[in-house]
Amino acid sequence: VQLQASGGGLVQTGGSLRLSCAASGDTFSNYMMGWFRQAPGKEREFVAAITWSGGSTYYSGSVKGRFTLSRDKVKNTVYLQMNSLKPEDTAVYYCAAARVTLSLYDRSDEYDYWGRGTQVTVSS
Repeated sequence: VQLQASGGGLVQTGGSLRLSCAASGDTFSNYMMGWFRQAPGKEREFVAAITWSGGSTYYSGSVKGRFTLSRDKVKNTVYLQMNSLKPEDTAVYYCAAARVTLSLYDRSDEYDYWGRGTQVTVSS
């Protein structure tokens, strides 16, 4: 399984970005897809997750209401729409995939595959 993340960049406070994670190498019907982020000097933290089959979504408290996670089954891609961005959202964002639906979806060690990160920088 390969995960290709893209869409990061530099944006001002209050701006928007859309991250994409293109998945390949398997059928993903039972998968769970997640996004995590890691800021300099900090641990990797959960951002959002989605079940591939039913599209159920889960968000961390810090992004709920501002970020929206969706998936395109035809393109095998998940999208993280990030609105009302804040400087504290600055981090490297990683997409991840788990072969099954997770109850502990906010734990990075539950995921089986990881993509390379994409940098998001929010200027104040």
